[in-house]
Amino acid sequence: MNTAGHPEATAPRGLELTPFRGLRYDPDRVGSLAAVTSPPYDVVVRPDGLHQLQSNDPYNIVRLILPQATTPAERNDQAARTLRRWLAEGILAADPEPGFYVYEQHDDAGLLQRGIIGTLRLSEPSEGVVLPHEDVMPHVVADRAALMRATSANLEPLLLTYRGNGSTAALVEHTAEQPPLLSTTTEDGYSHRLWSITDPAEVARVQADLGRHQALIADGHHRWATYRRLRAEHPSPSPWDYGLVLLVDTARYPLRVRAIHRLLHGLPVAEALAPLDGLFRIRQLNTPLAEALETLADAACAGNAFLLAGDGTFHLLDRPDPDLLARTIPTDRPPAWRTLDATVLHATLLDHVWHIPEDDPTRIAYIHDTAATVEKAERDGGTAVLMHPVREEVVRDLARQGVTMPRKSTSFGPKPASGLVLRALDV
Repeated sequence: MNTAGHPEATAPRGLELTPFRGLRYDPDRVGSLAAVTSPPYDVVVRPDGLHQLQSNDPYNIVRLILPQATTPAERNDQAARTLRRWLAEGILAADPEPGFYVYEQHDDAGLLQRGIIGTLRLSEPSEGVVLPHEDVMPHVVADRAALMRATSANLEPLLLTYRGNGSTAALVEHTAEQPPLLSTTTEDGYSHRLWSITDPAEVARVQADLGRHQALIADGHHRWATYRRLRAEHPSPSPWDYGLVLLVDTARYPLRVRAIHRLLHGLPVAEALAPLDGLFRIRQLNTPLAEALETLADAACAGNAFLLAGDGTFHLLDRPDPDLLARTIPTDRPPAWRTLDATVLHATLLDHVWHIPEDDPTRIAYIHDTAATVEKAERDGGTAVLMHPVREEVVRDLARQGVTMPRKSTSFGPKPASGLVLRALDV
C-alpha cells in the first residue's frame, strides 16, 4: 500500500494519450454493427448470453474476447487465427489515419455519456497518473495476458474517468455535433455513435489538456494489470508501452456506480446463515427483488448490510457485531476502507465465517446482473450475496490515498460496447 497517496496537484506527469489507427468492422461485410458488438468480456457471464451473441452474427466480437475451445491455449490460438482471417478478408480494417475517437452512448431514459478513445502510456501506480481502486486476481490477469499475446491486439477499451471540464470536453461536444463514423443501437437499448479526431491541432489540444490530469480506473483493472505485465515483457520503446482506453470526463458526464454481486457455489442459503446467528441481525424479506433491494439500500445507509438469496426468498444481514468486526477487519487501512461493505464481506464473511477463498472460481463467482445472480443461486443451490453500491467519491478518495478496495467492489457504467473500435499493435 502506498500510504503517501496520489494528490492530483503533485502528480509528476499527467495522462499521455496517443492517436492510433483503429480497427473497425466494415458495415457492408457484417449483418449490422449492433450484431457484432458485445458487452465487455467479464460481463458476459451466462452461457445463454454467450450463445446468443455468437448467433447474432458469425463475426461477433465475442469470438475474439471469449473464444470457445477445450484448453486455454487452444482458445487463444483460435482467437488469433480468427482475427488474422477477419483482417485478411476485410471484415475488420484499419482506418487510414491515426486519431482519437469520440464515443457516445445514450438511452431512452435520458442517460448520455461521451468520452474519448486513444492509447494511453502505461504507468506505475506509484506515479499517481492512473489510479487503480481494486485489487486484481492473478489468474484473470494471466488469462487476459495470454489472449493479448496471441492476438497482439487490444480488443476492447478500458473505462477510465477524470475530472477536467476543459478543452478536451469542449472538443468532444463539438465533435459530437458532426456526422458520425458509425451509429447503431444495441439490444440493451443503448444507442452508440463514434467520431474520429485526426486534425493535428485538435490532437495536440487534447494531449496538452489531458497532460494536466490523472485518471481513475472505472472498469478494467485486470486489463490494465495485463497491459502493464505485457509492457514488462517487451523492451521499450514498443507498442506495448500503450494500452487502449476510453476516458470519460465525469465533471461533464457522471458515471453510474453499481454493485458487483457474489455467487457462492456449493453453499446453500441455510448453511450460509447458520454460523451468522448472533453475529448479524438477520431478517427474512418476503418481497419481490426490487423491494428487497430498496430495503438493502435503507439498511446500508446505517451500516454494513447484505442480501442473501437462493432459497426462493431474501435474507437481510445488517448490524454486524462490533467485536466480530474488530477481530476480523485489518486495522492498517483508513476508516473509509475498513467500513466498506466489500471489506466486511471479504475479511469477515468470506475469510472468517464461510472460509471461501475469494480467488477460487470453483467456490465463488462475481456477477454484475442482480437478477442473474439470484437465478443462478436458486438453480444451482448456492447462495447469492447481493451488495449495495459504493459512492464514486469514496472510490476516488481511497484511490488518491493509494488504497485499493477488495476485488470486484464496484461496477461503473455504462461500459463501452466491445467491437466498435479495436487496436492492433502491429498497425
